[in-house]
Amino acid sequence: MDMSSREIRMPLSEVVAVLQDLNEFVVSLDRLGSRQASGTADEHTVGEFIAAWDVARRLARARRVISVALDTQLSEEDNAEIDALCEKGRFYGTASAVSPSTDQTS
Repeated sequence: MDMSSREIRMPLSEVVAVLQDLNEFVVSLDRLGSRQASGTADEHTVGEFIAAWDVARRLARARRVISVALDTQLSEEDNAEIDALCEKGRFYGTASAVSPSTDQTS
């Protein structure tokens, strides 16, 4: 499937909600990283942020918003191809995941 020219439509309210969540996470994680670098935060602080800000649920919601748009606008075959691509991701706790500190792809 050629994804370079495909477009998916999503309700603006859903896009804005996802962008708000992602912006909060990016800014907050950047600030936490700065605090870790200065020695005023540790892994426990990051864990507290993830729990208190309900990060997992909010990211799952963002994924669901995008998935619903894809499911309703693409064929089953296209969606199966996208699912297969997503399954190739790096997942924490799996043997195939490279530690971010040793990953040189960035």
